[in-house]
Amino acid sequence: MAKTGMIRARIEPSLKESVEEIFKKIGLSTTEAITLFYIQVKLNKGIPFDLKIPNEVTLETIRKSVKKEDLHRVKNVEELFEELES
Repeated sequence: MAKTGMIRARIEPSLKESVEEIFKKIGLSTTEAITLFYIQVKLNKGIPFDLKIPNEVTLETIRKSVKKEDLHRVKNVEELFEELES
């Protein structure tokens, strides 16, 4: 079947650039990546990943993180894992 359908979308330039670099590394054009997404939407009869509204605890954590409030800092990964295990 001939590819004659056209999609036009506006997207933030830096996001477009970084995502297209990823596509390039895995050997896909933007058109191929969009086609794969559309195929997955069709097969799944919806978006092929979970879309969820965060609960209030998650939203508050995100708000605080953006404001750099109540952050817990560790010196390195080892310290992080030690604290998680205790």
